[in-house]
Amino acid sequence: MKAVLQRVSQASVTIEQRQVAKIGPGLLILLGIGPNDDQAKAQQLAYKIAHLRIFGDENGKMNRSVLDIGGEALLVSQFTLFADTRKGHRPAFTEAAPPELARPLCDFFAEALRQQGLPTQTGEFGAHMQVELINDGPVTIWMEL
Repeated sequence: MKAVLQRVSQASVTIEQRQVAKIGPGLLILLGIGPNDDQAKAQQLAYKIAHLRIFGDENGKMNRSVLDIGGEALLVSQFTLFADTRKGHRPAFTEAAPPELARPLCDFFAEALRQQGLPTQTGEFGAHMQVELINDGPVTIWMEL
């Protein structure tokens, strides 16, 4: 399981000119799921993300979590995080989980974030999405379990 976290002041997802999700301050989470990922990994990653201290405190130090600031999450499934670019010029995605495994695990992960107390919106699995964000900092974190 791979995740790219972007600390944002706002983020949104639009599909076919229809906005399907929008958050204020918080995290945009791009999630890639591999064939060996499971609910235990999803729960572990959700806990880690919800409690990761990457927001500034009163002294400007990264000492606060998204929960501490009352932030939100916007989760976007992104199989392209598993791109293999070692050969040729076209990425291969053979290391990504097939949709029948990835879709329910992505839904489970979103619910695991909510169970941590993190209000979470999602994009639409498998859809062509336009993701807009204002990266705050900028702060971008790569996580892998």
